[in-house]
Amino acid sequence: MDNTKRDAINALPPLRRRQVLSGLAGLATAASLGGFPAMAQTSGDNILRVRANANPSSLDPATGGSGSDHTFLYNHYDTLIDWEPDTLAPKPGLAAEWSFPDPKTLVLNLRDGVTFHDGSACDAEAVKFNLDRNRTAQISNIKQDLASVEEVEVTDPLTVTLRLNAPDTALPLILSDRAGMMVSPTALGEDPESNVDREPVGTGPWSFVSWTDGEKVVGTRFSGHWRDGVPGTDGIEMFVIPEESTGLRAVQSGQVHIAYQLSERQKMLVEKIPNLGIVSGPTLYIHQLYVNSARGALQDVRVRRALSLAIDRDAFVAATQANVGEAAYMNLPKAHWAYSDAAAELTTYDVDQAMELMKEAGYADGLELDLRGYPDQGSVQRQEVLLAQWSKIGVRGRFQNAPVAENSGRFFGEEKQGDLLMSAWTGRPDPSLTYALLYSENSFYNPGRVAPPEGFAEAIQRSRETADQDARKAALDEVQQMVMQAQLSIPLAVRYEVDAVTAEVQDFQANLLGKPKFNDVKLG
Repeated sequence: MDNTKRDAINALPPLRRRQVLSGLAGLATAASLGGFPAMAQTSGDNILRVRANANPSSLDPATGGSGSDHTFLYNHYDTLIDWEPDTLAPKPGLAAEWSFPDPKTLVLNLRDGVTFHDGSACDAEAVKFNLDRNRTAQISNIKQDLASVEEVEVTDPLTVTLRLNAPDTALPLILSDRAGMMVSPTALGEDPESNVDREPVGTGPWSFVSWTDGEKVVGTRFSGHWRDGVPGTDGIEMFVIPEESTGLRAVQSGQVHIAYQLSERQKMLVEKIPNLGIVSGPTLYIHQLYVNSARGALQDVRVRRALSLAIDRDAFVAATQANVGEAAYMNLPKAHWAYSDAAAELTTYDVDQAMELMKEAGYADGLELDLRGYPDQGSVQRQEVLLAQWSKIGVRGRFQNAPVAENSGRFFGEEKQGDLLMSAWTGRPDPSLTYALLYSENSFYNPGRVAPPEGFAEAIQRSRETADQDARKAALDEVQQMVMQAQLSIPLAVRYEVDAVTAEVQDFQANLLGKPKFNDVKLG
């Protein structure tokens, strides 16, 4: 164990220190243990079996509330625009071509002959229906994604024209996310306020078969997919196994082929298991604290700043991620083209300054907060390390843990339960979308629905008015500094993708977004 990690663990209370050390020792033998829920042994039946770390919140792209939904959604939906895995550069999807004939007009030229799983046509009328639903329907929580779209027109049976209220060069990559996933209007009964949250009907590689809550989601090959050779398997079964060591045992025994998004501390363990390969790489996945700035003491920016300043992020990464990954100082990793050094300087480790801010805010004797989180092993460890660090400034609390869909719904939805939620921002292909979705006043992911700093919306818009990356970065620098100065969230750590795969798995790769796709995976 390196010194940084040892120091982080030694900073924990004695009882917790013994628990963490015991848990780390347990990881060394996890691969040899059995006894997890029964699943069908992989048997050469060309069914891809995957361990997922959370139950989806919804299988309707317009209504889901969890970033972990994406990997399930990709199985059943294509997007209008796709992206390159390594760079997130846009590439054709359901739209074979796109263009900006002028700064406020985006034209999408659709592929001919694409059908939904129910046999209906994915044509211009279907695309218009979906885009209008996503941007206007009451049930949609992705309205902000398409805020720049003023009108959607059917120009001809395979051409859709988007009239914009302002230039928006981020829009193609926005259409590579949930806003660009097309649902069958027939399945929705042509009613934009209905949903397919339990029975998705898209154009994706696998058509939906069943969803058993907390257990698995099953799909079968869609033989009418527009891409030759996709999918690479006859079916897919997504097993919901939140506990990491159980997921790892499942892939080692061959009961699943892939276990994705394992914690970084398991990377060295996977590398030592002879029958497993590892797929890994950096991602936009950021562990962070979502802050309800409309509640109690958190209305005071000094308290929010103190909470951030009291966190030793390097020690946090060492203790919770085995030094695989990096400290997070904003909602982007250091390697990203839009990373802001100026914003990072606002998120330093300074316990003395944190204590002074708490005193100024009237909390010299400390503060108790209503904390929310998730019950999986990795989340609990992050919670305990964080509370140990916060104890230095008198901040107390006990995390109330519940499954992702449950606690996320309570925190972001109408109930507005909790002061802070320890979760993650799973990234978006374009950084302007990340910041707009997280911090715009009426965004679903802004739990207090508080207004962002003055000039925020204007800076976001400037980042979308040009395709010049230097100009975009300058505008996004302003955005990121505003967010960190106001401490609208508290970033903690950048996650690296760590996926364990069996020897049968072919053509599976990580992507920068950190949300696995299995379209091209083959078993051999």
